[in-house]
Order: sequence, then structure tokens, then C-alpha cells
Amino acid sequence: MNVMSSVNASTKSSEPLDLLDLERDIPTTPEDIQALRRHRPRMPESWWDVLTEASEQLPGLEEARRRRKTFEGCPPFEL
Repeated sequence: MNVMSSVNASTKSSEPLDLLDLERDIPTTPEDIQALRRHRPRMPESWWDVLTEASEQLPGLEEARRRRKTFEGCPPFEL
């Protein structure tokens, strides 16, 4: 038996995968659920504000946008 056939034999199983069962594998209490609900992220009022804030965290973004290459002078793309 060569190496590749042993690898293939070990990766193919006739038994189904044991999938994650949330009730069994991640038990939670009612207190856990309340805490998760209390601390879940809230939707912002304006997505534009979120994007603006994110772009402000990247210094030099405007300059890089101005210097980016364009397709000016290239022949048009046709299908």
C-alpha cells in the first residue's frame, strides 16, 4: 500500500460525521441567554456613519484612492 492510498483510506469513512448538537454540546442556562441578549451588538442608526468611521481608521485612504490606476485610454471591453 502506498502513502496516497493510505491517506485516501483514512480520510474516507463509511460512518457519518458526528455533527454538533447545540442542545447536547453547548448547554446554556436561561441566565446565559439573557446575558447574550443584553450584550449583543446593536444595529447602527446609519450605515453611512459606520462606513465613514471605518474609512477614517485607514490613514492615507483618500490619497491612495486618488493615485490608483484607472483604465483610461484602454480599449473598451466587449463580450
